[in-house]
Amino acid sequence: MTGSRPAQQRKVFAASAIGTTIEWYDFFVYATAAALVFSSQFFGAMDPAVALLTSMATIGVTFIARPFGSAVVGHFGDKIGRKEMLVLTLALMGISTFLVGLLPTYAQIGIWAPILLVFLRFLQGISAGGEWAGAALMAVEHAPANKRGLWGGSVQIGTPVGLVLATGSFLLVAQFTTEDEFLSWGWRVPFFVSILLVAIGYYVRTKIDESPEFREMKAQSRQESAPIIDIFRQHKRPLVIGTLTFLGTNMAGYMIISFLLSYATNTLGIDRTDVLLVQVVGSFFWVAVILATSYLTDRVGGRALFIVGFTLQVLVAVPFMLLVGTGRVLLMYPAALLLIISLGLTMGPQSAVFVSLFPTRVRYSGASLAYAFGAILGGGPAPFVATYLVQRFDSPFAVGLYIAGAGLISLCAALAIRRTDLVGLRHGPEAAKDPSAHGDNHSTTLVNS
Repeated sequence: MTGSRPAQQRKVFAASAIGTTIEWYDFFVYATAAALVFSSQFFGAMDPAVALLTSMATIGVTFIARPFGSAVVGHFGDKIGRKEMLVLTLALMGISTFLVGLLPTYAQIGIWAPILLVFLRFLQGISAGGEWAGAALMAVEHAPANKRGLWGGSVQIGTPVGLVLATGSFLLVAQFTTEDEFLSWGWRVPFFVSILLVAIGYYVRTKIDESPEFREMKAQSRQESAPIIDIFRQHKRPLVIGTLTFLGTNMAGYMIISFLLSYATNTLGIDRTDVLLVQVVGSFFWVAVILATSYLTDRVGGRALFIVGFTLQVLVAVPFMLLVGTGRVLLMYPAALLLIISLGLTMGPQSAVFVSLFPTRVRYSGASLAYAFGAILGGGPAPFVATYLVQRFDSPFAVGLYIAGAGLISLCAALAIRRTDLVGLRHGPEAAKDPSAHGDNHSTTLVNS
């Protein structure tokens, strides 16, 4: 396999981390605003409880859009190239986020305010549907053979770092505005900042080379005419494994990203500054866990880390919610850290495992679809369902069981992973077609060692 030069590898590593961080900053700015202000600004005509449910439900709109983004972006990513699609998805996310900051409220234009809000969230979903897989492919396909897990982590840290930036931006605005100022115009500032960050990310991504594996495949004219069809015909098992393993990860992520903030501020009445600070501190810890588990992926195997992580998620889900439910801020820190450890264990190996599940010729499509379907089942309904469960049972216990159930499903999927499921990343794109092909032992390592 033709590798990339060390200087280019370092550039791709940096571009993967920076690009995905900016992408997720945009994505999480919306989720944070949905938990804090959208219920009053865009759904003010409703009963407050219904307005909050509706606001949280709009977060899930992206998960309806993701399969469309995965199908379209994945198709062209396998046909045209990874780099071009990554530039496109970043631009789409940035423009959509900026426009949310410009939207008039319900009090100003009535029903058109929530309609436009949902439309822009849908565009964010299109972008998110194609972004992650492309970034993971670029990082892992450029990586040295013995560091694919570690390099895949450069993509994964974009999630918590993006959350730190999004949460930090709201925290900063809240410190310098009154309550009325925050609701009137302060919440818009983080959305406006997005356009500057996207310009940086756009520049960085245009300066990297195309994936060496994709270039080799294109030179051999071995591309699939319809990658999506090939995925459903020949790669259903890895698609299901990828989907179900991501279900639990995405569920846990949205508990930290969105539901924790909404539940603590709107139901428990905790000051939003205190909860935002919990998220910021937790996100730094999240980055450390992802980097550690990404490193371990190349040594103990992705399957082993998946199993440990999902087992831990099942065990800590109820304690996490019970600690949060006390309403004591000091107890929210250990609660968040418990769930973040399990989350980091499953996120660290995710890029390398997902890339290894599919051969080069359909890899963008396969990884995108598995990611999108897992998000639909896991994170998509999570904030809405969790909010409903709290309102229905007036207890955090039911939410804990909900998180544990998702972890159990993903644990079963991780246990089902076999060595022959991880056939990618061997010696050249065509070797990936044959599960019995011999090459470097990276796929073996990803299963277990």
